Amino acid sequence: MNPVSDLIKNLADQHGRNRKNLLPILQGVVEQEKYLSEYSMIEIARELDLPASEVYGTATFYSFLEYKKMGKYIIRICKTITCSMKGKNQVLLAIQDMLKINVGETSSDGNFSLLQTNCLGFCHKAPAMLINNEVYTDLTPEKVRDILSGYLKKK
Repeated sequence: MNPVSDLIKNLADQHGRNRKNLLPILQGVVEQEKYLSEYSMIEIARELDLPASEVYGTATFYSFLEYKKMGKYIIRICKTITCSMKGKNQVLLAIQDMLKINVGETSSDGNFSLLQTNCLGFCHKAPAMLINNEVYTDLTPEKVRDILSGYLKKK
């Protein structure tokens, strides 16, 4: 059997095979595989006896469920008005310049993907970003360059 199929079967065994368990199963696949491939969505549909279109629709609705291959480090920049008013655009330009990628792209070495997302819940400390599950707030172009330098050293 395929490792992804085994993962999905194990997640379905753990959470259950009802429609209400779709989201935790999708999250479990993303946690392990870093994204939802077309194959994994079809396997989830098969395992839960749901239409593939329903699985795909759910997966693409949520911004934290990636359905294309992402980098090792996924950078999510908050795009709310609060972050924009507090300098998000300058922070975004610093990231793009340093990593040589645009929003929606992954670096050629596969280490970084850059995305914009809706509110991260840190408006009081804007601008904010996530790198995987790590939150960074009160960002400036200088601060973000220091943060990214640390990730570049981890490669």
